[in-house]
Amino acid sequence: MKTLTAFRIFGRFFPGRKRYFIVASIATAVNIILMFLAPQVVRFTVDGIIDGDRNVLPSWLRFFYDLEPMTALIYAALVILGFVALGGVFSYISRLGVGRGTEQVIRSLRNTLFSHVQKLPFKWHTETLTGDIIQRCTSDVETLHNFLSMQLVDVVRTLVLIVTATVLMFTMNVPLALFAFAFVPIIVCYSMLFYGRIGKKFHKADVAEGVLMVRVQENLTGVRVVKAFGREQFELEKFHEKNNLFAKAWIDLGYLMGAYWGIGDIVTGMQTMGVVIFGTYLTVQGNMTLGALIAFISYSQILTWPVRNLGRTLSEMSQASVSATRLLDILNAEPEDVGGGVPDAPHSNASSEGAPCPVLAADIVFDHVTFAYRAAEVLHDLNFTIPKGTVFGVLGGTGSGKSTITYLLTRLYDLEPDHGKITIGGTDIRNIDRHYLRRQVGLVLQEPFLFSKTIGENIAITRDKADLRDIRRVARVADVDENILGFAKGYDTIVGERGVTLSGGQKQRVAIARTLLIDAPIMIFDDSLSAVDMETDAKIQAALRENTGGATVILISHRVSTLMHADQILVLDGGRQAELGDHKTLLAQDGIYSRVYKLQSEAGEGGKS
Repeated sequence: MKTLTAFRIFGRFFPGRKRYFIVASIATAVNIILMFLAPQVVRFTVDGIIDGDRNVLPSWLRFFYDLEPMTALIYAALVILGFVALGGVFSYISRLGVGRGTEQVIRSLRNTLFSHVQKLPFKWHTETLTGDIIQRCTSDVETLHNFLSMQLVDVVRTLVLIVTATVLMFTMNVPLALFAFAFVPIIVCYSMLFYGRIGKKFHKADVAEGVLMVRVQENLTGVRVVKAFGREQFELEKFHEKNNLFAKAWIDLGYLMGAYWGIGDIVTGMQTMGVVIFGTYLTVQGNMTLGALIAFISYSQILTWPVRNLGRTLSEMSQASVSATRLLDILNAEPEDVGGGVPDAPHSNASSEGAPCPVLAADIVFDHVTFAYRAAEVLHDLNFTIPKGTVFGVLGGTGSGKSTITYLLTRLYDLEPDHGKITIGGTDIRNIDRHYLRRQVGLVLQEPFLFSKTIGENIAITRDKADLRDIRRVARVADVDENILGFAKGYDTIVGERGVTLSGGQKQRVAIARTLLIDAPIMIFDDSLSAVDMETDAKIQAALRENTGGATVILISHRVSTLMHADQILVLDGGRQAELGDHKTLLAQDGIYSRVYKLQSEAGEGGKS
């Protein structure tokens, strides 16, 4: 039951593709029937032509008796060859149908997975390891691919084989058929016993693979840290530890599979030996012809394959069930735009029901905002207004909730209904379409992510069909144009994975240029100048004031020199609103802002008022 529930995943992708599997199943059934006809030809040849029993062949085939024995044998051989050739044709049709159907289902599954992961909320991504996501979307998908391409048709093949063999064997000799089938319940029972244990072992191995991939992904992502602190040996030892656990999990699974196949060999060997002995006795007693015995032994051996393969099929089904469950965990995760608060409006100025998507060049109001991560309060009763077109600064220590303001304003997290509200132009942002809102907010993070593309492509990624003139314009505002032209290939320079070939300051400035290109009415710089010196900081700030075109700018920083020219500055202390005012007002209050300014001035990080 649990397995069937897990395989509901295929129900989403089979419509329109069932015909391929139906054709494959029919072709498989025809192939098996042809395979079973060959031993009957041998039977008739031995009993009717060699032994001369004229009652063996049906009346419409008795013309064979009038042929020379050698000629009849040649014809019989050609008939068998014809059955084999036709069987090959239908086998090809079966594999072709399965192949096309499987690839289309798996392609759709991959597309759906990737699309769904894009829609999952920021919270889900922060709570799920990247390596585990990758492992599920690759290894687990491949497991389902193998199941569809091999085991699914094997189930049909097994059923047709058993039914056909049962009918033919019981029509040939009932006592011998009963003896042969007496072993089937034994094999089925122990197969079911192993099925449960194999499923648990495979799940353990699958989890171990995910942990190993997480280790590899984190090591490669943090290669700078590893190299800088000489932690290669430590990382190697940690990898060996996880790799050993992964290997042990698969070795344990291998032991179990080996035991299963070993027992299967013994049981099926006993069945074949028993059929030969008992069949020989029946033949000697005259209760069975020699041709019938030869055909029966052939059917018995054919029957042992699907019965023995039952355990393998169940094992593969168990593995596919585990993988399907792990993929369903992703697909069943609630996407960002469904449930949990006010539904999103469509991508327009207003939905059919009048839900607003307003122009966001307007005042931003935090109205008694309180927010907590997993019951740990981060912001408490924030109450302030950011007037349209002004520069608003946010100052606070580590963990004071500065970045959380960014997350809330872009709806990466939503406020609970009774924890205040954030409005833009009087509209609660929970009533504004997320995608529309985020397209209207330019965001630069302290640790920007750059793709493994050229510098020009990284900047142009926020606007379709951006030309080099626009790219260079925003790069000059971000004070990075000269640095880029200093590279041998200029804007065609490949930055490497995550921008590893650029310095921290260069990455931040490229990210600033990328954000400026979208001309958003709201622009947020979340400590995005932390990696540049004060002189460059001041130069960029001056350029931003001249080139943001009346946008509302929010500057988040721990450095007073970055914020001192803002129209208003909010000072956070432990998630609470400690101070609010412009630079001169806050200095006069002799509070947190004043103390930080004096400390940074003495350290050479402050600015002149």
